[in-house]
Amino acid sequence: MPLAIAAGVIVVVAAVVIFVMERGKGPAAVTPISAQADPYAASLPISEVKMSESSNLAGGKVTYIDGHITNSGSKTVTGISMQVLFRNAANEVAQNETQAVKWIRTRDPYIDLEPVSAAPLKPGEGRDFRLIFDAVTEGWNGVYPEMRIVRVEAK
Repeated sequence: MPLAIAAGVIVVVAAVVIFVMERGKGPAAVTPISAQADPYAASLPISEVKMSESSNLAGGKVTYIDGHITNSGSKTVTGISMQVLFRNAANEVAQNETQAVKWIRTRDPYIDLEPVSAAPLKPGEGRDFRLIFDAVTEGWNGVYPEMRIVRVEAK
């Protein structure tokens, strides 16, 4: 009996630690809805966009947006920030988040991510990316969100 109680306590403590660490990342930046795309964004077409969901240990849902970005410009890209707008049934913006794009570094045995600065995107190259949303508003209409590259760091 004491062993079962100890195991239960360990599981609860681990779940709380993971939940606090996820929440400790701070809120995602909010960019005005009317924000203009970065001028270099035209050289970074986005393709193969897919969405998926999974459950986290705290009982919530995590939403993923995966896609592919190709650098058709002449600069090496070292950072990308993307604005994502989720709309409601009335087609109004229900959630507005701006996140730094992260590259998918490996897929097996699990998906591992790295910042764009760790593997800059050279002209002519393309990479798969992932955006992670710990929570999407319940008012979201379920349609793929609008995505806009609002900041590009390049050299």
